[in-house]
Amino acid sequence: MAPFDWLLMATAAGIWGSSFLFMDVALEVEHPGLVAWLRPVLGLVFVAMVPSARRPVDRSDHPRLLLLGFLWMAIPLSLFPLAQTWIDSSIAGMMNSGMPVMTLVAGAAFFGVKTHRVQVAGVVVGIVGLLMIGISTASVGDTSAAGVLLVILAVACYGVAANIAGPLQRRYGSPAVLLRVLVVATVATTPWGLVGMADSDFAWSAAASNVAVGVGGTGIAYVAAASLIGRVGPVRMSAVTYVVPVVAAVLGIAILGETLGVVQVSGALVLVGGAWLTTRSGS
Repeated sequence: MAPFDWLLMATAAGIWGSSFLFMDVALEVEHPGLVAWLRPVLGLVFVAMVPSARRPVDRSDHPRLLLLGFLWMAIPLSLFPLAQTWIDSSIAGMMNSGMPVMTLVAGAAFFGVKTHRVQVAGVVVGIVGLLMIGISTASVGDTSAAGVLLVILAVACYGVAANIAGPLQRRYGSPAVLLRVLVVATVATTPWGLVGMADSDFAWSAAASNVAVGVGGTGIAYVAAASLIGRVGPVRMSAVTYVVPVVAAVLGIAILGETLGVVQVSGALVLVGGAWLTTRSGS
């Protein structure tokens, strides 16, 4: 990849990795529904300021953009804060590194993406890593199997969405696609956001965290990641998640005092290894 592509990858990975920490801070006083709603709202504010976001798109692509609004934004952005009421931010961040695996599985199953033996091996290894993290997490501390399953579902949504987004990004540019996707996500999450608002308290730390996650994690990082999808394709872009678990784990341990077991750390390494294999070219 070109140096600019690496810069985009580092930006997205760093912001996304820290987003799990910020969501945990916000969830101390806010309902998951409010956190889920403010992400696309604040992300939309940022993307709307990008001039190229107002580029017109063909009406024939509106159904795809509508679907992306749910699969890429509304559903996963709702599932992560709900999951983090049961599991630690470091666990959510580590499991998020399964995105390349899910992207390849969805591409092969639904979009005709050709795969080779190394990538298939990566899928198998990645699934083993997910199981190592998930099973050990669901049986210790304050964690829950429900939280693990919600993260897996969210990552699966990302995998499907990455395959849909790629061609649209290359056709219209990242900001134009994201603007419309975030509009859909904002509308879709509004009912839960209003419910959450009635069951939330105010704190400056939560407000700052919402801005960090919304503008940073759902605005800046998504523009960077969406640009990568258009430039290098969905599978190679999803490699950004190699760094996300490291950032999430370090911040979770250092700032929130979270703990990780040997099996969980080992599972994360296995998962990242599988994700790396899914992005390899070969025959």
